[in-house]
Order: sequence, then structure tokens, then C-alpha cells
Amino acid sequence: PDQLKAIRDVYKDMESDKPMDRLICGDVGFGKTEIAMRAAMKAVSAGKQVALLAPTTILAEQHYHNFRQYAQLMGINTALLTGGIPPSKKREIYHGLATGYINLVIGTHALFQEKVSFKKLGLVIIDEQHRFGVLQRAALREKAKGVIPDTLVMTATPIPRTLALTIYGDLDLSIIDEMPRGRKPIITKLFL
Repeated sequence: PDQLKAIRDVYKDMESDKPMDRLICGDVGFGKTEIAMRAAMKAVSAGKQVALLAPTTILAEQHYHNFRQYAQLMGINTALLTGGIPPSKKREIYHGLATGYINLVIGTHALFQEKVSFKKLGLVIIDEQHRFGVLQRAALREKAKGVIPDTLVMTATPIPRTLALTIYGDLDLSIIDEMPRGRKPIITKLFL
């Protein structure tokens, strides 16, 4: 139920005249990525491009493989942009983003590069947002070329500054505090 409510909140925000600034907060396995995926598909179906920023290459690759499965079924062109991508492939991705051929790009800090230019960036998704600085998040949003894109930030570990933004109205908040039915519980073990 919390996940469905969060999806409704996101859709309502995306359909309003005001740019979305929403924080999705929920533990690991509670469905934040599913919400982000639905938001991305909605943005692309409205003719906009989506950038998903992850703090590590491993997480970016994981998101890319998960998103690509659904995106391909819907005819959405996706790309993975990380520091380890060969220069020739990067140039191809830059061109695809600038022309609008690539609808959804998932990447790491490589998304901040000056060469990255979007034709119509409409949604910025930031995973583990506490791992990025204020200026880094702003730099990605500025790639929308004078338009303020919808922004969806996700975290399982909100820091006090992030929570303060929800209190002062800079971020709307959706909390997911229950795991979707049928999910196996997360087990954390320490081996010494």
C-alpha cells in the first residue's frame, strides 16, 4: 500500500504545473526502484528524457540491467554512462542524448561531464542521494537547459539535512515503511 501511495504521489507531482521535488524514503527491498522505474516510463511517454544518477558503478549497472528489461519492451532507448565506458561509446551516448535518441540514461558521476547534453531532460532520479553534494545534484538538474526538471530522490538512509528539506518544504516526502508482499526479508550478517 505504501508503494502504491508513493507512485500516486509521484504521478500527481509529475502531472502538476510545478516541478516535482520528492524524496522516496524506504528500507532496502521496499520498492523504491520500482517507483523510479514507473516515473521514468511516465516521463518518457510524455516525450521527455530521464537521467538516473547512482553513486557507484555497480549500482548504476544494476539499475541499468533492471530498467533496460522493461524499457526495451516499451521501445525506450537506454544507455549506461560511467567512467569505465570506452571513449568511442561515450561519444555515441553523448550524441544520443543531445539528439534525443536516448530516452533514459543511467550513470554515475560521468553524468556531470561537460560533454553530456540533453535534448529534453524532464526527470532527474538520484539514488542514494545523500552520497552526492548539493552542487552535484544541481549540476545535473541544470542540464535541462533553463527548464526545471522533475526530481525524484531516493534513500534508505536519510541524513538530517535531507529530512530538514522535507520540513521546510523544499522536498515532498513519501515514506515506504513496509516491504511489498511476497518479498523475502533482508538478512544482514557479520562474519569475523
